[in-house]
Amino acid sequence: MMTDQSCPINSPDLSQIETVALQPEKRVTYQEAVTLAKNQAEQRFEEYMLISWYDQDRDFESPPNSTECAEGCQKDGYIHYGLSHGAKLKVDIEDGRFVFFFAPVEW
Repeated sequence: MMTDQSCPINSPDLSQIETVALQPEKRVTYQEAVTLAKNQAEQRFEEYMLISWYDQDRDFESPPNSTECAEGCQKDGYIHYGLSHGAKLKVDIEDGRFVFFFAPVEW
């Protein structure tokens, strides 16, 4: 007899990453959100790289298709990608509407 059991998926461990939550006074566009997020990265790192991001309005993540699931699931591939590529800063704008992961560039 086969049972339909699935493996539990663990939530990403964000304990080693700084998280900044921003609530702008007015609703921002994607471009404005990127600028706000980059300002936060500039305050923390001499040089930085935007590793991954999510735009809830368009339900789009970068890198594209980093969440491997069928339609209708919550996109979280961009989180795993950012963490596995050295992200040290998460900037969350408007409660998850826009989320950006940054890594410091070290030479």
